[in-house]
Amino acid sequence: MRTVKDAWMMVQSEYRGNKLKLVWASLFSIFYMGYIAFFVGIMMNEIVQSNEGHMAVDIMLLSITPLMGFVLNRSAFKYWSEDSYTRMLVYFKSLPIPATVILCKRKIMSVIAFSINGTLCFGLIYAFSKNMRAEMDLGDYIAFTITWIGYGLIVTGLYITFELLFSGKIYLVLTLAVLIVAFGVAFLVQMGGGNLFLYTILCSQEWGLLSPLMWGTLLVGMASVQVFSKWTIHRLKSRDLL
Repeated sequence: MRTVKDAWMMVQSEYRGNKLKLVWASLFSIFYMGYIAFFVGIMMNEIVQSNEGHMAVDIMLLSITPLMGFVLNRSAFKYWSEDSYTRMLVYFKSLPIPATVILCKRKIMSVIAFSINGTLCFGLIYAFSKNMRAEMDLGDYIAFTITWIGYGLIVTGLYITFELLFSGKIYLVLTLAVLIVAFGVAFLVQMGGGNLFLYTILCSQEWGLLSPLMWGTLLVGMASVQVFSKWTIHRLKSRDLL
């Protein structure tokens, strides 16, 4: 509990002294999630109407959903040019702040980011897509949303490891590799005659909030974050930050 308390104090202190930073991060999240929701909502609307799966929406969901676990601030966009995550880690360790607290802070930030960005993006998609509203009631759509958030958590475990164990340039390469894998998965599913988006809808419609797929992705997602966090803590002991 001490670790969680210290991590939460770090989260609060990051924005308490800089209200403008919080305002800009919030406004950018609204704009960015709204932009994504508008275009993804259009694709989903057409697919639900035709009931014919398209690889593009699978690629969007597989690649964008994990990014909802990031707080969209300057550090998130400067990691390649300024290696901002490594610099932040050097600063934290110089205070010194234990690696367990640093990891706990990152997990808390992910939960906050998924809660805000996920609600914004999937909420706006539901608002923009009249065919989604006609096809799924609110309870089914919540199950659909949580299913994809669970998947996002699975990949977030990887991103946390990339963020804290590698330099900005290597992090970029690894992130691109994840996106290529997402494209490959969507392609293979399409070639097999399936569609992840439509399958998720069917599971959510059939089971609602009792969906085995929803609970499965959520549990695996939480396990992924914990496993990768423990491994990251172990590896941080030997990482050269210079």
